Amino acid sequence: QVQLAESGGGLVQAGGSLRLSCAGSGNIFSIFDVGWYRQAPGKQRELVAAITSGGRTNYADSVKGRFTISRDNAKKTLYLQMTNLKPEDTAVYYCSVGLVWGQGTQVTVSS
Repeated sequence: QVQLAESGGGLVQAGGSLRLSCAGSGNIFSIFDVGWYRQAPGKQRELVAAITSGGRTNYADSVKGRFTISRDNAKKTLYLQMTNLKPEDTAVYYCSVGLVWGQGTQVTVSS
């Protein structure tokens, strides 16, 4: 059974940086396409960034140039490096593989 666990969220001032991590079981990150999503209060969950098993990346327009998705297959970990954070980036961030979701990690950006 695939399990995912996010970490690295927190409170940061606008312009700051955070790196989120998603620890997975097995070799899921090297086999499957995976993504980071976020959900802000009162809003629908949206895709933030994705990476295919072949390493192709895709980003939401709102985070292009600021966020970077990457993975370390040896450590079975997916990352989301977030820079130049904005208050509108405040949300719960989730990693996902197929129909499997982690529990989420809160990111709060103060102005």
